[in-house]
Amino acid sequence: MRKEFNVTGSCNPQWHYMVDTAQRFEAVETLIARGKYFTINRARQYGKTTMLRMIYRKLSDKYLMIDTSFEGVGDSVFENEASFVQLMVTLMKESLQYANEPCSSILDDGKPATMKDLSKIIINFCQASPKPVLLMIDEVDRSSDNQLFLNFIGMLRELYLMRDKQGMDFTFHSVILAGVYDIKNLKLKLRPDEERKYNSPWNIAADFNVDMTFHPEEIAQMLGDYENDTHTGMDVKAVSEEIYKYTSGYPFLVSYICKKIDEELGREWNLEGIVKAVKVIVQGGSTLMDDLSKNLENNPEFRDFMYSVSVNSLSYSFSLLNPMVNMGNMFSYIRNKDGRVVIHNLIFEEALFLYFTLDYTMKNYAKLSPFQLNYVRNGQLNMEFVITRFADLMHQEYRESDEDFLERQGRLVFLSFLKPIINGTGFYYVEPQTRDNRRMDLVVTYGKQEFVVELKIWHGNKYEERGRDQLSDYLATRGMEEGYLVTFDFSKNKQEAEPRWMEWNGKRIFEVVI
Repeated sequence: MRKEFNVTGSCNPQWHYMVDTAQRFEAVETLIARGKYFTINRARQYGKTTMLRMIYRKLSDKYLMIDTSFEGVGDSVFENEASFVQLMVTLMKESLQYANEPCSSILDDGKPATMKDLSKIIINFCQASPKPVLLMIDEVDRSSDNQLFLNFIGMLRELYLMRDKQGMDFTFHSVILAGVYDIKNLKLKLRPDEERKYNSPWNIAADFNVDMTFHPEEIAQMLGDYENDTHTGMDVKAVSEEIYKYTSGYPFLVSYICKKIDEELGREWNLEGIVKAVKVIVQGGSTLMDDLSKNLENNPEFRDFMYSVSVNSLSYSFSLLNPMVNMGNMFSYIRNKDGRVVIHNLIFEEALFLYFTLDYTMKNYAKLSPFQLNYVRNGQLNMEFVITRFADLMHQEYRESDEDFLERQGRLVFLSFLKPIINGTGFYYVEPQTRDNRRMDLVVTYGKQEFVVELKIWHGNKYEERGRDQLSDYLATRGMEEGYLVTFDFSKNKQEAEPRWMEWNGKRIFEVVI
């Protein structure tokens, strides 16, 4: 049976098309060999469980593996110390039930009631083991803000320090926890009404700096394996680079695009097929997109932060000392680019736009609906008409509105106006290099048409001319002859001008000032 692209659970090279993970595994194996305790903390569906399964498959000859997970564990086991320590012994026994190791009898005889009892069992077990013992716990988010779990990793820390101080070798050689939240930073997970546990006992853990994103050449290798099986005739290099363009290498998104094209979109391995897959993904239905919505809804401060970065293109320094930056980085909604915060990938960019524009449209439908006319003729989008009608909307419905509101949300109004016009056929995203609080270049595709619309705020005639220069230069880089410039003027002496076409630096620019 042919392999498939997998987006649920861990990946296995026998069954699934996968990128070559040898280099990543080598870095993790080095940490284990050095006896490090660490957390594989990455966003949802980022390859954490796949890495744990790979460790198990490849290192079982060197280490005695205790491979456990908190997934499916009920709340009752966290109610008291006795039930928790007995759970840990049970999980260890279940992991070793097929190992046929003599030291397993120590677990059969152990009936701990306290954390100290569990500590003694671990010492005796590791001392009796013929190989160094490796403990892996997946889905630690299930209990990472529970005090009993903190006491447990505090006990592991104590044994770790005893090992280093006294040279004893009868505790776990290495401990690997896997989850979204870094156990060293529990304050990000706690709700506002919960006790703040700023000091995690996991401060012995080594930093996990392994790059788990998929790079274009790695995507090409995976697609090359697929092409050898299917012979679709795709341009592997071009398709790989285009997938990377939309995903920035987010593992789940890369595999999800491939799966959609392979199984649902008639193996349309080209630019149009990739855009179709992206549109399906953005519309939701996956746990990743569900989590994005939930994380925005459940934290108003984080929602405001993501709005300011995505819609208003505010530029922030990338510093994990800031809780909102730290949270966005932890979920991989943002990333560090040249020391500044940027949205992680174009799919998240579109998903965030969709989230905010739908929210705004639903609350302001009466204003927007009269302007939803027929902007498409013979399958062609008339962008000049779109922008002219948007200017009419702004002058009729928003001219007397609060100017601070317009400065904060002018871009959102445009996106909300544009979205239903191109919905189902079109797509838009922001070019990251043009993103700042004064200027934003929006690339709009509609079928095989492509438009560049620059949205900017009025800062004087010289800045307006610079905006035309920037737009014409950007058009040149894309090999395009026409572009669109929408300027929001919030100055006291507002510029009144009719929409017009102009020649600028050899390019045609349609300009409107609102």
